[in-house]
Amino acid sequence: MNFDNNLPIYVQIGDYLKRQIISGKLKEGDKLPSVRDTSKELKVNPNTVQRSYQELEREKLVFTQRGMGTFVTEDKDVIKNLKKGYANEIIKNFMEDMKTLGFNSSDIIELVYEIIGEEK
Repeated sequence: MNFDNNLPIYVQIGDYLKRQIISGKLKEGDKLPSVRDTSKELKVNPNTVQRSYQELEREKLVFTQRGMGTFVTEDKDVIKNLKKGYANEIIKNFMEDMKTLGFNSSDIIELVYEIIGEEK
């Protein structure tokens, strides 16, 4: 994993794990790697990984069972909302970028339909 110096590492680890959950690479109820294993793999301090896991737990994306580990939530609605939030952010950024190029909403929709090969 390549880290961006402009964003805290714990946030980047959390985003990476969120994307793993959204994509289904980490499924509902899957056990996350231990903090120690993740810190070794990513070559970061275990406290940084622990903070990422705590943030994910605060967001109800994972839960910890004492002595067992940390697991992905089994609540499909939480995952669905996370996925929708990411999609909204991607679309918002796309629309802003397209508008800076001079496209209006109708132009953007028309162009998207052209690219995906469907008609309105």
